[in-house]
Amino acid sequence: MISIATPDSPSPLVLVVDDDDDIRDILSYGIEASGCRCLTAESAEAALRILNSDPVEVVISDVQMKGMSGLDLCRQIKDHFDADVIIITGLVNNFAYEEIIAQGASDFIEKPIRLAEIVARLKRVLRERQTREKLKQTAEELRSNAVHFQKAMEGAVQAIALAVEMRDPYTSGHQNRVADLACAIGREMGLSKDRIYGLQMASVIHDLGKLTIPGEILCKPGRLTGPEYAMIKTHAQSGYDILKKIDFPWPLADIVLQHHERMDGSGYPNGLSGEAIMLEARILSVSDVFETIGSHRPYRPSLGLKKAMGELTGNSGTLYDPHVVSACLDLVEGERFHFKSAKSASVFVTTQMQSL
Repeated sequence: MISIATPDSPSPLVLVVDDDDDIRDILSYGIEASGCRCLTAESAEAALRILNSDPVEVVISDVQMKGMSGLDLCRQIKDHFDADVIIITGLVNNFAYEEIIAQGASDFIEKPIRLAEIVARLKRVLRERQTREKLKQTAEELRSNAVHFQKAMEGAVQAIALAVEMRDPYTSGHQNRVADLACAIGREMGLSKDRIYGLQMASVIHDLGKLTIPGEILCKPGRLTGPEYAMIKTHAQSGYDILKKIDFPWPLADIVLQHHERMDGSGYPNGLSGEAIMLEARILSVSDVFETIGSHRPYRPSLGLKKAMGELTGNSGTLYDPHVVSACLDLVEGERFHFKSAKSASVFVTTQMQSL
């Protein structure tokens, strides 16, 4: 017996296609005795009508029949139905095994047929169908779990971003706007979807370390003193220290750590330069600067789009990666990127020289 049927699932349905009445009867008897249900058709055309109305899992077909051949039927089944095909033929010299399998057949049996062999081949094909179905279900479950994990991770990251903004209300929306621009630059530079997604996650929480900065410094209306500015600069390292023990699929902690590094080594916290700075961090750096210059801060009003563009072009190659700057300016000057305002209106917002 073929242990395919369950209380909730009927035994497999097999379709025998042959223009010889005796062969159809013999195969039908043997297949039903093995535990499967069986339908028969005297031609490929009749078989297609059955396939359109019944959930056939395996078709056992002769090659030479009146009208459409068994191989033509096999191609039709592979194109339009979810059924395996076992081909039976006495014309062994006319067909190579590889040719028949290339047409989509799951197996090939030579005439004269032996009922025990037919049943054995049928069982193997049905077992393979079961295995494929289990793999398919497992893949669907993995995809579903991945989606749930991704949504949970996005929710956690957005919650972190909100916590940062609650501590520093003057920069409300800053991290998300920076993330929007960073992703646009990443796409412009041809980064993969996966790297862009990681860049987005890092950008949304790039100022996480500001949670460790006293509120009176974050919201100070006047210009910062030297010690106060030195404290602000610790936020990159603090963000890294918070994130480094979380096993994200992307190097978020390192991107956050490096987003204030500069191409000439004048940045912080580690004075990295050039290619030693991750590309994602170089993109985040340009996005952060561009957004910040045009945004209001407690210590100054928005400096405007021209100032932001001038900062980037004037320091391209020294402070900022020239390829990233070029991609950013191409997007903005070509009006292919707009920041979204709090009311979701499409507006230009710009970034900064001294991105804090």
